[in-house]
Amino acid sequence: MLMSVGDLIADMQREDPGVSASVFSQDGQRVANTTLIDTLLDKDFQLIVNDDVYDVKSPERACVSGEHAAGLEDVKHIVHLLHTAIHQPEHHLLKERQLLEQLDNLKQQLSPMEKIKAQLSRTAESHSSRALWVGVALLSVQGGALAWLTWWVYSWDVMEPVTYFITYATSMGAFAYYVLTKTDYVYPEAKDRQFLQYFHKAAAKKNFNVAKYNELKDELAQ
Repeated sequence: MLMSVGDLIADMQREDPGVSASVFSQDGQRVANTTLIDTLLDKDFQLIVNDDVYDVKSPERACVSGEHAAGLEDVKHIVHLLHTAIHQPEHHLLKERQLLEQLDNLKQQLSPMEKIKAQLSRTAESHSSRALWVGVALLSVQGGALAWLTWWVYSWDVMEPVTYFITYATSMGAFAYYVLTKTDYVYPEAKDRQFLQYFHKAAAKKNFNVAKYNELKDELAQ
């Protein structure tokens, strides 16, 4: 079934409801919606889309007669491509403007949070490093105390069982760490875990929303 001018305009408005289209002849007379596309293509005409006027030249009659008459349905597709080509740059510019506004909004929200996060990270790093040095100091004191008890107070025969139970208690502590955290007691991972504990504790005091910060960072990365 051949298309009419009304069908063509209806198809364009289905593609973009904001489109206002009409067809005029070269002498300025409006073409009726019931006019068939086959008849319309006999002469040059003007296609007015919103405020833009497009002069359409009539193709050679040989192209629209005979076996080619059945191909007039493709006019709908051609006009759709024309409409897309006209409005695609505007769509891209609008989309780019929206993305830039969204990006600027995300940066504005993240800027104060980044400053607070950097401060919290420095504090957590300081506390976790201090905890490591405290551990080194305690091990040094323990080694010195065992040496003093072994060589100056008691003998090795007396201190050997003590050192055995200290070693056994250390192994139990490492196993308990694994049970509680489901990770091996590896110094870098233990330090990172300590860092996160200090960080989240300080974030709670500062009312720093870690989940919101991570969400904004994910949106910015996208």
